[in-house]
Amino acid sequence: MKYKHTQIGYLMIFVMLVVMAFFVWLYTVAALEPESVDSGSNFVITAVMVLVLGILGSFVSLSVMIDEKYLQVKFGFGIFQKKFLLQDIQSVKSVRNHWYYGWGIKWWWNPKMWIYSVSGLDAVEIVLNNGKIYRIGTDEPKELEYALSMSVNSNIP
Repeated sequence: MKYKHTQIGYLMIFVMLVVMAFFVWLYTVAALEPESVDSGSNFVITAVMVLVLGILGSFVSLSVMIDEKYLQVKFGFGIFQKKFLLQDIQSVKSVRNHWYYGWGIKWWWNPKMWIYSVSGLDAVEIVLNNGKIYRIGTDEPKELEYALSMSVNSNIP
């Protein structure tokens, strides 16, 4: 069963806009007092701005795709992504994350699992044949659970 859905992280977009406004303010201050900022400082501000906005931009959305062979999870423009072979997935279930799990990509220690999320608390938990646990955040957990369950069951040899 094919599936594709992208969840937008509106809080991350807001954070990006706030950070961009801060950098615009830094440039404005530097332009008003050009004698206090040399070209090296201007380069550092620009490099930090590009790096920070690039990282934040990587987490503004989370796309989940299922094809005949893989479950793929991709953040933003694809720098951070993960692929799972459907035949390696043992179980699938909808879950609700605790608020303190946060958003982004992280490893959690109790229970030991990887979490991929951009917004909200709903997720689908997959357990692989090797026992590793992953939680994939989504704003449509039942649809993702169904699509993944159908895909995993159709790939059982």
